[in-house]
Amino acid sequence: QVQLAESGGGVVQVGGSLTLSCTAPGSTLHGYAVAWFRQSPGKEREFVAFISYSGEITSYSTSVKGRFIISRDKAGTMMWLQMNDLNVDDAAVYHCAADSDVTATSMRVWEEYDSWGQGTQVTVSV
Repeated sequence: QVQLAESGGGVVQVGGSLTLSCTAPGSTLHGYAVAWFRQSPGKEREFVAFISYSGEITSYSTSVKGRFIISRDKAGTMMWLQMNDLNVDDAAVYHCAADSDVTATSMRVWEEYDSWGQGTQVTVSV
């Protein structure tokens, strides 16, 4: 397991952009497949995006594909979620998750991961 910390949340207008970051304080994301999930009040936790250990494979939920971009640096210090053209349905607490399965090519289930962050709030205003 690794401790994760998200940052970058805030308030953004509909149509705006926001970039979230995920780090592993005191450790590294190197050797982990990582992903973003989100949850808003009254809704189930939802997979958002995944990036493989190597960074070469990404996958997205249908609701964000074409608008969000997941990326990571080769040093393993940080992972990002660039969110564009935000709408009110994107408002949620966003969590990053990590798993040490370096062979994973897509992991879309929260329980498949062995480390999770506390989350960062994204609010989208009209």
